[in-house]
Amino acid sequence: MTPAWLAHFSLKDAPFSKEIGDADLWLPSSKTAVVEELVEALSQRASVSLVGEPGVGKTCVLRALRHRLSTGFRLTYCHNATLGRRDFYRQLCLALGLKPSATAAAVFFSVTTHIEELGHERLHPVFLLDEAHLLHQDVVDHLHILLNYQWDSRALLSLVLVGLPELEDRLSRRHHRSLYSRLHTRLRIEPLTPDDTAEYLRVRLHRVGCDRELFSTDAVAMLHEAASGAHRDIDRLATSALKEVARRKKKLVERDILARVLDAATEAA
Repeated sequence: MTPAWLAHFSLKDAPFSKEIGDADLWLPSSKTAVVEELVEALSQRASVSLVGEPGVGKTCVLRALRHRLSTGFRLTYCHNATLGRRDFYRQLCLALGLKPSATAAAVFFSVTTHIEELGHERLHPVFLLDEAHLLHQDVVDHLHILLNYQWDSRALLSLVLVGLPELEDRLSRRHHRSLYSRLHTRLRIEPLTPDDTAEYLRVRLHRVGCDRELFSTDAVAMLHEAASGAHRDIDRLATSALKEVARRKKKLVERDILARVLDAATEAA
């Protein structure tokens, strides 16, 4: 049964749901450029750091990357970054379809042997480590060894370390120079601009069958400022605003209604 607020606007689905296919993701030109840089770096078998504030679209960029990469790559995504070194490599084993061994050395050997085997199959493995700012210190200290093959003469693996801006600060410390020097591409994702936010709203509404404006110009500007250009907060606040407008039997989110939604969100927090 279609929820009443969707029926009110004749929408076929929730416009700002996170459940959207990789091919339907919308990215502004700035984030599209980041995806292009990632594709180029991985095509050169480089490793990458990618940082940005919460909710600015880091995972969207990774999903767009997954959609863009051609055959010849084997992507493995890990987001549990708080594990110790042995459990971290056990997690990688499971993600790669390997049976984790008992000892830390055996687990590491299983992972590195698998990487070398993929190289023989002309497949380049890419490990996407999300929330990397939370990585256990033992793991950070060891990652550069994971990148070392055949006397450090071949790039058989690419790491993509993704996290909050403090990841860049952490990696740039002298203690981590062996790893940091191997991250040849260092990228930062910026928040949406006001024009990006307006286009994002239009694109997401169009995807669910709405080709008219549901947000006034003033409301869009207020929404952008309240969300600080973060996709996640735009989705949450825009959905709440549409529900409030439907409850009031109106057809347009205007500044006064959005102000009420923002006040309610502040009180709930």
